[in-house]
Amino acid sequence: MGIEIERKFLVVGGGWKAVAEDGLACRQGYLDSGQGSTVRVRVIGEQAFLTIKGATVGITRSEFEYEIPVLDAIEILALCGGAVVEKCRYFITHAGNVWELDVFEGANAGLVMAEIELETEEQSFEQPDWVGSEVSADPHYRNGHLARHPFAMW
Repeated sequence: MGIEIERKFLVVGGGWKAVAEDGLACRQGYLDSGQGSTVRVRVIGEQAFLTIKGATVGITRSEFEYEIPVLDAIEILALCGGAVVEKCRYFITHAGNVWELDVFEGANAGLVMAEIELETEEQSFEQPDWVGSEVSADPHYRNGHLARHPFAMW
């Protein structure tokens, strides 16, 4: 079974731009889910993935991710209706850890978040200067929620 242990943070300032490499366009949609689970399709750069995530307990959840053909992903995105998130994703290495930084677009424009995936919930890590408040426990900042309740509507 796949496990995802992830912490999410709001990003403050633009200091991350000096250390970020080129970003990848990302479009992801959410199909109907239930009992805390999420079914997502994502096109990022030239790749596409179908991901099933279980309910979150603490900062841990089960995760199953499978690469799929991009054309299939585009058709599945159409099935998601308006439950779609668009963003540009940057990968930034800091103190030996890879951070994923998302600059949201469309109805979520203005929101910039960074996340780090960990091996254990107790794993320590050094935060870059541009990392602000932690939002790991706030369901409003989950991409599935943002797809249905965009940041612009808050």
